[in-house]
Amino acid sequence: MRKKLNDLKRILLIITLVEIGLLVLLRFGLDRAILPAVVILVVQAAAFFLISERMDTLLNEQSVGVAEILGETAKDALLFGQVGMLIYDDDYIINWMSELFEERGLNRLGDKVLSWLPEVDPLISGGSDTVDVQLDDRIYRITRRESEPVLIFRDITKEKNALLSYEEEHPVIGIAVLDNYEEVTQYEDDATIANINTAVRTPLTDYCRDRGILLKRISNSRYYMVLNEKMFSDLAADHFSVLNAVRKGAARQDAAITLSMSFARGSERLNELDDLAVKLIDLAQSRGGDQVVVQKSGEDVKYFGGSTEAAEKRSRVRVRVMANTLRELISRSANVIVCGHKNMDFDCAGSAIGVARAAIALNKQVCIIEKTGGVEEKLGKVLSANAEELSQEIQFVTESEALNQLKPNTLVVMVDHHNIKQSNGAKVLEEAEKIAIIDHHRRSTEMGVQPVLVYIEAGASSACELITEMMPYISSRIELSELDANIMLAGMTIDTNRFHVRTGARTYEAAAALRKMGADPMEVDEYLKDTYEDLKLKASCMACAKRYDNGILTVPYKQGTLTRSIMSQVADRMLDVLGVDAVFVISDTKDGDTAISARSSGKVNVQLIMEAMNGGGHMTAAAVQRKRCSIDELEKELLGNVNNYFEEVRNESDSEK
Repeated sequence: MRKKLNDLKRILLIITLVEIGLLVLLRFGLDRAILPAVVILVVQAAAFFLISERMDTLLNEQSVGVAEILGETAKDALLFGQVGMLIYDDDYIINWMSELFEERGLNRLGDKVLSWLPEVDPLISGGSDTVDVQLDDRIYRITRRESEPVLIFRDITKEKNALLSYEEEHPVIGIAVLDNYEEVTQYEDDATIANINTAVRTPLTDYCRDRGILLKRISNSRYYMVLNEKMFSDLAADHFSVLNAVRKGAARQDAAITLSMSFARGSERLNELDDLAVKLIDLAQSRGGDQVVVQKSGEDVKYFGGSTEAAEKRSRVRVRVMANTLRELISRSANVIVCGHKNMDFDCAGSAIGVARAAIALNKQVCIIEKTGGVEEKLGKVLSANAEELSQEIQFVTESEALNQLKPNTLVVMVDHHNIKQSNGAKVLEEAEKIAIIDHHRRSTEMGVQPVLVYIEAGASSACELITEMMPYISSRIELSELDANIMLAGMTIDTNRFHVRTGARTYEAAAALRKMGADPMEVDEYLKDTYEDLKLKASCMACAKRYDNGILTVPYKQGTLTRSIMSQVADRMLDVLGVDAVFVISDTKDGDTAISARSSGKVNVQLIMEAMNGGGHMTAAAVQRKRCSIDELEKELLGNVNNYFEEVRNESDSEK
């Protein structure tokens, strides 16, 4: 081909020289100017005609099929194997294609490769060895001969479809639980129970039957599901609308019942999927229920739903069982170490003091890690002012001092948190052999520890509420001072935004119990009052508020740093504005992070939004921290996740129709 193109160049050169010679001859040999122009035009026309003829001949030669080059047998073999080839030139223009493209209506001779198939750019540039491309209803895997302008296409449509079909048939094991069913039906008559069963069970059974899912009831409130990946993808596309259906059915019967579901995927070992599904349903319920928890083997856990606040689901029996278990653990331990979360607040300190008083009542030495990890400013003032009284029976220590007291038989109690990354005693937890957890936050996927006792109740207002309920069952000799009771009541007051959110009957009962032990609401108010400087700072922060659709306020504060306590207080205060359903305060903190403190009136689940940003918390109170970063960038990311949240809410609403 190159020789023929060189021959064409020589012909064009000869024609050009002849034209020049004619021009010279006519210019000096003739007087009339019209004749040279005519002669030149004729010669040029002849030249263009000759060039066109030669180019057509060359293109025809380039377009010779596989049959003419390699023989009829090779052509049949390539067509049978559904393999095609094309050749392009230095300008990436296709100048030859095999018969496969002609048969399938894909003849693109003369087009640029990247204009037709921009997906092959990494292949041509050497960034990839193969590229899969869909053309019409077929999928081709394209490879390139090294250092050659040749692309080889192989039809892999059947392989892809077979693989997809195989993947869609992979088994999925699911468990469904009617949250709070036993508690709701415990004292109802048969007729009422029958109506409740119809209201909450029928939507689930119909939902599974319509989608071909095997559903077996294994107890009054628990179901086992067997399905495949195709069925599961249909459920996900439907946004698990059965959760809304069960919730609405229960509401018509005035029953606080919701549905939790777990799905284990990604393994062909059914026993492995079964074990995973059981762990996931426990995770769903410990996070408050009314949600779906999904995990594919080897991947992270994913959550769906959870759009309602966790209801009170702990019974008196469960409280007594947990209290008895904690009492036995303390009694069999050499000593007790209590650790809280970083930047300890009133709820954390109050619950830690409650556990410490229980250990003292059982004649065990106890210490609280408080001098490491930071303390919220107002709490710090209370602890400093009353240090002598508090330290009479309880040691407040650093993490290093707690490590010195750690023994093989020491019990370490985590209060108001359950993730080692949030703890002010992480090193102690890493070495401890016995760990108990008492918390009211929705459970995160990873805790980082292996506890012997987990008491996580997302329906509780605070950790202080949980400890207060457990005290009578742990020991009748537990004695709280008025100061202890005030700190615990302050913890409940702050975590409920002065008993405005996350409050149930059990919350008020716990508050009443603390009141009987000497807690004084007037003294608690003194603990929580702002200084004049704090008031000015909050006003400056609130002036930065921006309003968005769906009742959303963001407060990006760029004039300095804020404590997390001030951020949360500003967010709580902004919720009092008419028409505001959720507030997000964004600021650099004194700890060297950039943080978001999120608060909600209950109409927006800020926990889901914060979890999407690797944070966490409650439906009405959540947060996220990042290493110092741009406030504008964090706000932009937040707004994207807020939009995704409302899109998901709209999808769930549409699925109910």
